[in-house]
Amino acid sequence: MYIKPLDASDEQPWDLLLEADPSRELVQEYLQKGESFLAIEHGEVIGVIVLCYIENETYEIKNISVKENLQGKGIGSLLIQSAIEKAGQMNARFVEVGTGNSSIEALLFYQKCGFRLDRIDHDFFVRNYSEKIVENGIWCRDMVRLVYRLVK
Repeated sequence: MYIKPLDASDEQPWDLLLEADPSRELVQEYLQKGESFLAIEHGEVIGVIVLCYIENETYEIKNISVKENLQGKGIGSLLIQSAIEKAGQMNARFVEVGTGNSSIEALLFYQKCGFRLDRIDHDFFVRNYSEKIVENGIWCRDMVRLVYRLVK
């Protein structure tokens, strides 16, 4: 398994991207601004991450997804590490990520990868998604923002 930047000859892995973010419009918008990295195994795309510059030496992970049957095997952690390394090469000081208040596994995962809780964007999912999102029996309303500091 290896991680590589998405290039012009690669197709966007829409199945994975939409698994992480159900709004095709939002995904298309940030794909134009960011850089995608693919996890490849035996010639098959098994994971994707999208990294975007946002402001003030800060990059944001806009999307990360790993095929469901391969989750928990370290692929997501390798994608995160690749994005952090790329941001560091671009002289970033911070890498941010946002996830839903109901995304319990994602909150655990990002903290295990070294991200720290930073702030809450109240009603983000209510404002930006036309359909109500329920996950783990919880209404996903708020975006929890986490930050990884490249500078100590």
